[in-house]
Amino acid sequence: MIPTPDLSHLTENDKLYVYDPAEDTFLFLDALEQDAEALKGQQPLICLEIGSGSGCVSAFIGSILGSANTRELVHSLEGRSSLNPSSVYLCTDLNNYASDCTHRTGRCNKIPLDPITCDLARPLLKRLQRSVDVILFNPPYVPTELEEVLSAQLGRGISGSWAGGTDGMEVTNRFLGDVEALLSERGIFYLVTLEGNNIPEIRERMFRLFRLQCQVVAQRRAGIECLHILRFSRVAPASR
Repeated sequence: MIPTPDLSHLTENDKLYVYDPAEDTFLFLDALEQDAEALKGQQPLICLEIGSGSGCVSAFIGSILGSANTRELVHSLEGRSSLNPSSVYLCTDLNNYASDCTHRTGRCNKIPLDPITCDLARPLLKRLQRSVDVILFNPPYVPTELEEVLSAQLGRGISGSWAGGTDGMEVTNRFLGDVEALLSERGIFYLVTLEGNNIPEIRERMFRLFRLQCQVVAQRRAGIECLHILRFSRVAPASR
């Protein structure tokens, strides 16, 4: 069993501004642990977490895969790496407090997380085009009024971690259109959803528009919520 990352450095004040790991986080960790051997076998070079919050999820996958420094990343991209390159962990969040917590979580767990304060992955789209091997996203999925999600995103505070707008999908939908452009040929995208987010529609849309196939790799009821972890990957080209 892979231990949960050490978050003892997070203070009560941190938790006023940054999402404290909860049932959705722990289900996410369970799904990654379930896929641990497959993930290691894929030898991912670049991992990208959208909305990293405390940094718990990226630190966890870092404990599965190991870490690389920037020089190793450059050499790997230039084709001069070893046969088993380690991974680099990019972590985006709108919330400055979250970026700071992510950095400290990485340091506490000896995983060099690289936080970037930005909206989803917008500043990275061009540079990381079809280069990301693992994408992780636990979005704000709770259905709210549209005005609430807009205010949460503009305020860049803790409410941005849960206020999801119409059907809980306002922020998720903005990112789903970018996934195909980021994902490497062998890449995997993990997404946390609620049953009420209309999972069949998400799966159908991602396949129809981007030829990304989906599997539900974990699910759990937490109070009134039924959480699901979806895993997307490219459809293998047909053999001739």
